[in-house]
Amino acid sequence: MNEWWAFFQERGADIVTALREHLTITAASVLLGCLVAIPLGILLVYNRVKWVNSIVFFGANLLQTIPSLALLAILIPLMGIGMKPAIIALFLYSIMPILRNTYDGFESVDRGVLESARGMGYDTMQRILRIQLPLALPYIMSGIRITTVYIISWATLAALIGAGGLGQLIVSGLGVNKPELIVAGAVGAIVLAFVIDALLGWLERALTRRFGRTSSMAA
Repeated sequence: MNEWWAFFQERGADIVTALREHLTITAASVLLGCLVAIPLGILLVYNRVKWVNSIVFFGANLLQTIPSLALLAILIPLMGIGMKPAIIALFLYSIMPILRNTYDGFESVDRGVLESARGMGYDTMQRILRIQLPLALPYIMSGIRITTVYIISWATLAALIGAGGLGQLIVSGLGVNKPELIVAGAVGAIVLAFVIDALLGWLERALTRRFGRTSSMAA
């Protein structure tokens, strides 16, 4: 036990740095995913050419099937090593769940509510921003929550291309046969995933209570 305590005292700064890098990679990837997938999901709801929707969802689903190590390896010749290719790779993985939940959330809005809003003079943008988006927020948050947890776990592989993060502790520990580093990286990633999942779950439930009542009142 004393050895472990001495290790954490000695390498505490390195663990904090790795945690900060892991959070940076995760936050940047999920943020990019939201900026692309949420507007795209809204556009697909209003798109009248259904085969375009099928192509977009097929492409997003195809990205999910590419093994993470293979995708990172493909990006190395294009973008080099470091945090940038890791963020791009994880961003590509984040698109599908956020896109699907955004689309399903907007599609779940009662058509009667939309017709009433149209009768009250709401244009398309007003219906999106004032009715559909608030009512779809719980769905969207669910997609973001699932995506974030996945990205936290996948981000441990980013260390293999020099992106740092908690995975770097695991790789370093394996390289020098130091169990303390391996445990610090693995447990750190697990705890981080649990904490973020709990926080986003709380936010998702709060949005569901808030906008679930709004949905009932609107209906």
